[in-house]
Amino acid sequence: MTAHPQPHIVFMGTPEFAVASLNALVEAHLAPMAVVTAPDKARGRGGAVSPCAVKSAALNHGIEHILQPDSVRDPAFARDVAALEPDIIVVVAFRILPPEVYGLASMGAFNLHGSLLPAYRGAAPIHRAVMAGETETGVTTFFLQEKVDTGQLILRRSMPIGPDETTGDVHDRMMVLGAETVVDTVRLILEGRADSEAQDDQLASAAPKVHKSESRIDWGRSAQDVHNFIRGLSPVPGAWTVHGPNQTRLTLFRSTISEPAPGEPLAAGQHGDSANTPGTVVRQEERLFVACADGHVEVRELQQAGRRRLAVQTFLNGSDMQTGDRLE
Repeated sequence: MTAHPQPHIVFMGTPEFAVASLNALVEAHLAPMAVVTAPDKARGRGGAVSPCAVKSAALNHGIEHILQPDSVRDPAFARDVAALEPDIIVVVAFRILPPEVYGLASMGAFNLHGSLLPAYRGAAPIHRAVMAGETETGVTTFFLQEKVDTGQLILRRSMPIGPDETTGDVHDRMMVLGAETVVDTVRLILEGRADSEAQDDQLASAAPKVHKSESRIDWGRSAQDVHNFIRGLSPVPGAWTVHGPNQTRLTLFRSTISEPAPGEPLAAGQHGDSANTPGTVVRQEERLFVACADGHVEVRELQQAGRRRLAVQTFLNGSDMQTGDRLE
């Protein structure tokens, strides 16, 4: 199979993160001839069936050839892709493709990954990097091979992670950097200049999916660890804790490391707590601090179960939370 005069680019992706790359390809006059994405499904409270973000974007760009396979391992899907005679397959936030599919691209199939590979291989590279307190991350494009996230590296582009940035913040900036990198990668491949290099498996680290079952805050950890945990799980699945005799669930979205102003010592409460007992609340005017193992985390944004997400000042205006309360 050889390259066509107008390259046959097939784009595969589903969520909003992939839309930026699709848009960038169109704007660079490298519009895909076809898009592969997830089937339409019921979304929202009304349960109305609607397309995913990538399909909506593809239709807006006038891309009419859209494949929505139930399974990427269905032989019929491989036949459909083969009929497109793809030169390049671009994968951004899509499912794991079998060799029978990605091997159909005459000039190569590549994936955009949200880390500086080989670091943070897996489904949640942004979450895991922020949770680990990394100060730098980035994006990598690599040629697909059977073992996930292990293919030959094409381009790596780095970006900083701010000390209070959440996974959501990093995701949104990375989406833009990733789109630029996808366009540059396609151009390199088309020009025959995609000099790839093998990953060093000894430098690899894992980034498995983050489950709700691991998102409860342990206030007995260091303030830095708790802060990283909160921002790393924001906005989803959301780091949570409970407050009061009714065990009211609170999901925390933004925090920083900060100490409360000196004040009256906190009298020991029913648990014999002091202001430094992990999980103990210090409320000072419109600010909310929670003790950790070695200091305090200041909560900036949170949500009580069944209510809206609020800035801490607004939350405290309607809350009876007081200094000395415990978050369990």
